[in-house]
Amino acid sequence: MWSELKAFLLRGDVITLAVAFIIGGAFNKIVDSLVADVITPIIGMIVGNPDFSSIKIGESIMIGNFLNSVISFILVGTVLFFMIKAAGKNAGDAK
Repeated sequence: MWSELKAFLLRGDVITLAVAFIIGGAFNKIVDSLVADVITPIIGMIVGNPDFSSIKIGESIMIGNFLNSVISFILVGTVLFFMIKAAGKNAGDAK
């Protein structure tokens, strides 16, 4: 049983997946910082305070937190799209 586990863990695709997962976590921090520390403040300068967390429906429905999450998702997706497009363009230039 241990030898099977060792063989499974040392297969190339499992190691590649583990490395990709770790790099993805580190890259996530970069994208989150770019959105939170660069893009969101720029949006704040243009449209005012981009924090909607104070918007509520009644006492318990925090619609503002949901709006913040949706906006963050859209910004992160947009940043990732352009980063991937730029990386793909650079990879195509290297060929």
